This record gives sequence, C-alpha cells and structure tokens, in this order.
Amino acid sequence: MQPVVLAILVLNAIVFVGWIILGQAPVMTDNFLVSWDALEAGRYWTLLGSAFSHIAGFHFLINMYVLATFGSFVEQVIGSWRFVVFYLVAAIIGSLGHATVSAFLLDKPELPALGASGAVSGVVILFSLMVPQATLLLLGFIPMPALLGALLFVGLDVVGLIAQTEG
Repeated sequence: MQPVVLAILVLNAIVFVGWIILGQAPVMTDNFLVSWDALEAGRYWTLLGSAFSHIAGFHFLINMYVLATFGSFVEQVIGSWRFVVFYLVAAIIGSLGHATVSAFLLDKPELPALGASGAVSGVVILFSLMVPQATLLLLGFIPMPALLGALLFVGLDVVGLIAQTEG
C-alpha cells in the first residue's frame, strides 16, 4: 500500500474512533461536519475535516476499501505529492459541493455532511481516466469498463442530488 493512502486510511480511522468515543461532542461536530452555516461562521477547515470523518461503520468501510483499492494504484502512478494534492482538492470540492447544494438548492444551509465520498469519487474518476480499458466488477460480479463504471457512479450521485432537490 502506498504511503499517502495508508496515512489517509489511518487519519480516517482515528476520526472514526473519535466519533465512537466522543459522540456528538462539540469537538467533533465543530470540526468534522461541513455545512454552509459552518463556512459562514468561518470554520473553513471543515471542508477538509469532514472528508476525514465517518459516523456509520458501513460508510467508513466502503470508502476506505475503495480508497485502498483505487488510490494505491493512482498514487503509485502519479506519485505521492501529486496524489495528496489531488486528494485534498477533491475533498474540498466535494465538501464545498455539499454545502452549496444544501444552502442554495435545498434551502438548508445548516444541513451537515461528512465522509470521504467526494475525494474517493475523484480518485475513482481519475483511475478510470488513466486506465479506461480496465474492467471493474459492479456489485462484485458484473464486469464493465472502468470509464463506464465511473460514469455510472457519478450518474447515481446526480440522480440522488436531483431527488434531494425535489424533496
């Protein structure tokens, strides 16, 4: 496993344990949940803090599994420094996307989010652009080209977003 991917996995695990031990303590909610309200309050670090944060075990395991699987390859190809920059930018974009959609499309600027899904999605998309002929197994057994898998992944997010905006 590549060093940056390993470090990200460890950081996510530490924050996950923090949620288990501390629950909804202000140290967790003020630093590891992103929302438009948090950004307006000047807590810009939540754009990154939330991307290293998971409350649900399944969410944590899936994101970390996908990161370990695709991230190790991407980091090996582009190098550790490029990978860490790419990952952090993808995390910020994902968090900012949630905060913006919540505030302006859902009219719920207080709606918090957490999770590495935005950053991990960026890694999966980059992988599929680097190796579009690679085969992914949807649900573990349906083979499909990596680029198609990434497009389906993004498409599901768009469908979910539309569903949210319509109530």
